[in-house]
Amino acid sequence: MKINDTCIGEDFPCYIIAEMSANHGGDLNNAFKLLKAAKEAGANAVKLQTYTADTITLNSTKEDFTLPGDNPWEAHKTLYSLYEKAYTPWEWHDALFEEGKRLGLDIFSSPFDDSAVELLESLGAPAYKIASPEITDVALLKRVAQTKKPVILSTGIANYADIELAVSVLRDNGCEQLAILKCTTAYPTPFAECNLRTIPDLKAAFNCVAGLSDHTLGIVAPVAAVTLGAKIIEKHFVLDKADDSVDAFFSLDQSEFALLVSSVRQCESALGKVSYEISASAQKNMLARRSLYFCRNLSAGDVISRDDIRSVRPGFGAHPKYLEQYIGQVLDVSVELGDRVSPSVIVGDIKE
Repeated sequence: MKINDTCIGEDFPCYIIAEMSANHGGDLNNAFKLLKAAKEAGANAVKLQTYTADTITLNSTKEDFTLPGDNPWEAHKTLYSLYEKAYTPWEWHDALFEEGKRLGLDIFSSPFDDSAVELLESLGAPAYKIASPEITDVALLKRVAQTKKPVILSTGIANYADIELAVSVLRDNGCEQLAILKCTTAYPTPFAECNLRTIPDLKAAFNCVAGLSDHTLGIVAPVAAVTLGAKIIEKHFVLDKADDSVDAFFSLDQSEFALLVSSVRQCESALGKVSYEISASAQKNMLARRSLYFCRNLSAGDVISRDDIRSVRPGFGAHPKYLEQYIGQVLDVSVELGDRVSPSVIVGDIKE
């Protein structure tokens, strides 16, 4: 798949997304600073969330809409109150998209209803992210697919049947470029619940780009995901973890995000390719390999015995596999302790 000018897939570097979410704290200047910091940290993209409290939930205090006591956002009492605090004002979007372009940073969003898609289309959004809770919103999936833009689908609270349905709806309605992110919707996510081995299975099962939307603390899970073939990493990003922002407690700050990016790039470099060649930097250590050397002085015409040669370091003599072939050979020249065993010093031949 391709977002703006960046190709994403098997033969390309991992695409790293900084999720702004609510971490602007309701301050447009903070949102601009987040874009700049994400670019400096090495992110390929920043993702927004496009909703209002009224487009994502109802203003109700009924039990169904009340945040339970074990919810990390319980202090906000209701879903409506939480989303009123957390949303990104729609009037900011144009300026944020323009700033992203100025910085050379991809910027797109997760829409949560048709009106959000209309706004994002008017801004020329290059791609769409379907948030985990929206994976079952068939009408939204259809509308996003109809834009013909690349779609990144998160699976945080979906079972296999939910993913199958979402993929079918997207593809049946015009989505040709699809990525699916393994995700666990828990904040923060326990490492034991990551199940990163699902990533290559998603790729194979749905013939798509696969990756990770990560809510664990730190960078271990994303780097591990890259070793399993993740080609997209999404991670929440904040200016200061002490900020009064609803997502700050499980987000990375700029220095942590920069470490994530550099670690992913180092991991990709280390993965390399299937190769059994001795690398260029390892060639200088050939002296540490074993090879055959004479361990005593001998004269021309002497017959080589087992006590005359040894397999030792360095590795410039004959290969140790030829040891038995040299025993019983007649020397053509005199040799000293420390001389290499080689075909040039004997009268007969060695079958190499």
